[in-house]
Amino acid sequence: MNTAGVRVTVPASTANLGSGFDALGLALGLYDVVEVTVTESGVKGTVSGEGADLVVDENHLVVRALMATAGTLDLELPGVELACVNTIPHARGLGSSAAAVVAGIAAGYALADRELDDAALQLAAAFEGHADNAAASLHGGLALAWSTPGPTYQAVRFEPHPALRPVVLVPAEHSATSLTRGLLPSAVPHVDAAFAAGRCALAVHALTTWPDLLLTATEDRLHQDYRANAWPNTMRVVRELRANGVAATVSGAGPAVFAATTDGRLPTGVDTAGFTVRELPVDRDGVRTERIGTNSR
Repeated sequence: MNTAGVRVTVPASTANLGSGFDALGLALGLYDVVEVTVTESGVKGTVSGEGADLVVDENHLVVRALMATAGTLDLELPGVELACVNTIPHARGLGSSAAAVVAGIAAGYALADRELDDAALQLAAAFEGHADNAAASLHGGLALAWSTPGPTYQAVRFEPHPALRPVVLVPAEHSATSLTRGLLPSAVPHVDAAFAAGRCALAVHALTTWPDLLLTATEDRLHQDYRANAWPNTMRVVRELRANGVAATVSGAGPAVFAATTDGRLPTGVDTAGFTVRELPVDRDGVRTERIGTNSR
């Protein structure tokens, strides 16, 4: 019997970072750990932590990504067993779905004895429809992602400034990307598009080289205000933090708040009731895999 397996540790991520809508992603030091063992047949498994109520079967996101990867790499997987220990909050804008996809892809590559390559990003981004979260979880650090017709997804990794100390504020409420994306207009004024282009470029500079510019660099005119009614308390906290000089943004599709600080602290007097406040390190390594179990015949 083949008992080969791998353990995958994959980081959370925050996307958009205010001005970089569908373009910027930052990996965060909050992790899901997935053990994948090859079995003789079938799909089964367990989940603890976030998503503990989810059934592990052919429709589980990690399994779907794993099987898609196996098909691409000509990897035979007669059956698999998963053990998932999740700490990334679900449906809060911290890249939990991208992390699940990346975990499945990384497991497939490791079982096939292959190094992650550009095709891994294509697989991950195809599940998401954009590459910002996936690229950050794959490679760690700051990701700048884009797509070309096809679509073909690409990303480059930047090293975040060592002084960056993110703080996330996570509410109990959930949000669905599909719902909040539907609140966005089909077109925006040219002046707002030009503003966004400049601020996104500045954000890369601020996050990697000059953190003093973070407040200005994370200004947004493309998405947050259009979706404010979906999470009014989130936007209230973002605005209060920014009024106090903190480069706060909606994390991904929300409703979590991301604050780019250099001291890991928030100003006193900002009402964070209803949010769990956590300082998280930047993850600089991306997804990691290690072998578990043995092969025998």
